Amino acid sequence: MPSDATPAGGGGRIAALDILRGVAILGTLASNIWIFTTPGGPAQWISDGFAVVDPVERVLQALANGKFLGLLTLLFGVGLELQYRSTVRRGLPWPGRYVLRAGILFVEGLVHYVLVFEFDVLMGYAIASLLAAYLVGRSDRVVRVWGGVIAGIYVAVVVGVTALLVVTSDASPASGASGASGTSGTSSTSGGPADGEILSTASWSDQVLLRLAHMDVFRIELLLIVPSATVLFLVGSRLVRAGMFAATDDAAVLRRRLAWIGLGVGIPLNALTTWAGPDWFLVDRYLVPPLVALGILALGTTLVQGAAVQRSHTLTRRAAWNPAGLLRAGVEAVGRTALSCYVLQNVLASALCYDWGLGLAGGGPWQAVAIWAGISLTLMLVAPLWLRRWPRGPIELAMHRVYDARRVRSASSASQSAR
Repeated sequence: MPSDATPAGGGGRIAALDILRGVAILGTLASNIWIFTTPGGPAQWISDGFAVVDPVERVLQALANGKFLGLLTLLFGVGLELQYRSTVRRGLPWPGRYVLRAGILFVEGLVHYVLVFEFDVLMGYAIASLLAAYLVGRSDRVVRVWGGVIAGIYVAVVVGVTALLVVTSDASPASGASGASGTSGTSSTSGGPADGEILSTASWSDQVLLRLAHMDVFRIELLLIVPSATVLFLVGSRLVRAGMFAATDDAAVLRRRLAWIGLGVGIPLNALTTWAGPDWFLVDRYLVPPLVALGILALGTTLVQGAAVQRSHTLTRRAAWNPAGLLRAGVEAVGRTALSCYVLQNVLASALCYDWGLGLAGGGPWQAVAIWAGISLTLMLVAPLWLRRWPRGPIELAMHRVYDARRVRSASSASQSAR
């Protein structure tokens, strides 16, 4: 590992990481809030074929769709690289006990899926992290080959399915009528949970049973999440090694280039795929947004590091309480408790939108924005208060204790065997 690849801070902590992770968590909610605010919930959203008729809602969805999930995935890869470095630095085998960590994350994701949200990403992250963990310590050549193969197959499948959707939609006699309503004939999910069932959010227990009964439909997204996340984990790992987060001139040049590519190329492409119609949904959500996320990561890191330098020169006791400082502290706290905030925001959105809660779904695009803003503000207020007493979020604490308890038992068993 070259010396210029060391993250800023020297102690292995990247200054911008928590803030960007907080932005990614709140941005992921901005993408998912449209699913929660669909009357009938996620099952109805799937049954409708992901259709968006309201032009305002279409624009607002396009701003967040897939981009912040891509950013969160890249940051997970950055964290994976830091865990790898920490393990190697202590002379321990890799991936070693990381397999246990991934297993705990998978269980947490499964519980989150069953009890809270149909489109959980934690299960996919757990599977992808195992694949990436066995590659992250290999040579650059091995990583490039495996990453290239996975990415190539993934892109080919997404493009192939999209081409099939476009061709069959154009050939369908009803394509014109369906296009007028905002839903293509091939985008609906016939055979999904809507067939012969009443889609309702009036009962939490019924939603749980629906998730269990139709896990094949709701969890099919894992086929897209796992390969995409594996590649982005490896990209995040290699960005650390390339010096992306270092406070050097070379790092600044790298970030500038990535920002131009990610935002200058990714945003126009994203605009085209957004307005191309629902048949382009897979490209619009899974192929183009990671490119935009790369630009957001580069630009965000530059802005956060620049703000940190400026604040180090001008910070006073009074200035620490300005609105920008409070906003930064709130977002940073959300990033430090990212796993807990991810689950909590979905719980709050469910309670606010579903009929077993306050039933606020279906109030139009601006109400959806207001719900997102209210939940985001709640997280930015609660997370700092929690961190005043505990060093991690509640789910992170539970995960750490389970992981640490296993380590203590392993060490004790090894000690007794040595005797």
